[in-house]
Amino acid sequence: MRLIVVSAGLSTPSSTRLLADRLTEAARDELAARGQAPSIEVVELRELAGDIADHLVTGFPPPRLSAAINAVTAADGLIVVTPVFAASYSGLFKSFFDVIDPEALSGKPVLTAATGGTARHSLVLEHAVRPLFAYLRAVVVPTGVFAASEDWGSGGDEYTDGLPGRVRRAGVELAALIAARPVGEQPEDDVADLERQLADLRFD
Repeated sequence: MRLIVVSAGLSTPSSTRLLADRLTEAARDELAARGQAPSIEVVELRELAGDIADHLVTGFPPPRLSAAINAVTAADGLIVVTPVFAASYSGLFKSFFDVIDPEALSGKPVLTAATGGTARHSLVLEHAVRPLFAYLRAVVVPTGVFAASEDWGSGGDEYTDGLPGRVRRAGVELAALIAARPVGEQPEDDVADLERQLADLRFD
């Protein structure tokens, strides 16, 4: 079982990678509770920026980018995290998924997340990131996780889950989808079944 994490953070360290790591931990813990131990690989797009640009121009992926594309398309589940620029995903994030075959993510469980300086950007997950993966026919978990600067260290309140609660919920949802899906297979007919599995989820 392969869980691939795509982080589009541009700095080291970055809040984007930090959020990716927390989501990975939540999904891994839930899978472990289900008796499954996935292999985990992180794809840092910052390190592939030049290769992505070359591929867009030439149509041929350099070896490192080819390996990253193969890892993503062969994954049993994805966690994708982008910083917000100009009220949308980053150009680097979009360019990476532009060079992936549009059919390669069909039926694949995907957890989407984003980071930004202010909560005013939180709708980026619904108006930009989710539609991108819906177009690619992936199965996007219901809970997208947005982390603004003020969310780090926040426990939320009686009306709103804090960041740790949203991370846990998203991790549980992704793990449920991965566990319900035949390992290493990508049958299109399983999409509706996976959605039914999500509908049956209950949280404490």
